[in-house]
Amino acid sequence: MILPWRQVCGDKPVPSAVIIDSRSCQSAPTCFGRGFDGGKKIKGIKIHLAVDKYGFPLGINISPANRHDSRGIIPVLHQLAGRGFKGTALGDLSYQGQRLSRAGEALGITIKPSAGGHGGTFIPEGIRWVVERSLAWVSRYRRLNTIFERTEAHLVAFIEIAFTSILSRRLVRLATPGVSA
Repeated sequence: MILPWRQVCGDKPVPSAVIIDSRSCQSAPTCFGRGFDGGKKIKGIKIHLAVDKYGFPLGINISPANRHDSRGIIPVLHQLAGRGFKGTALGDLSYQGQRLSRAGEALGITIKPSAGGHGGTFIPEGIRWVVERSLAWVSRYRRLNTIFERTEAHLVAFIEIAFTSILSRRLVRLATPGVSA
């Protein structure tokens, strides 16, 4: 898995770690595979995402909102392993458990969950804020706030289009050293 944008940013072509997280989104009744996320009180779907340290998406999966994060991230881990990633996946405490760690070990990926926050407040720990920022970028796209897509493939395509738009502008800023007139 050689990623040319990492070289443009002056980094190694293959990441040593990825950051994983998910976001629940409301969906229309005609949407595929709806579920109810009891923690967030949202009826819809969940977007599972793995990004590198720059916020570039490396794996995307869609599941019903009632699927737990530790089960919904496994297809993303398969995508990463299929592209040759062997390293660490950092996430919050919802990514702990023997089933997930065994699945990660079988793919050559080490899952490292860590706590973030004290007494109900959200404080992202270490580099985990990068995936939160990437999910916030996607939430700015109106079409991705309430999901109306009838197929999972269409939704993944729209998420990829949103990231292409966002990150192409960001890559220009990262790659261009301070140009003065």
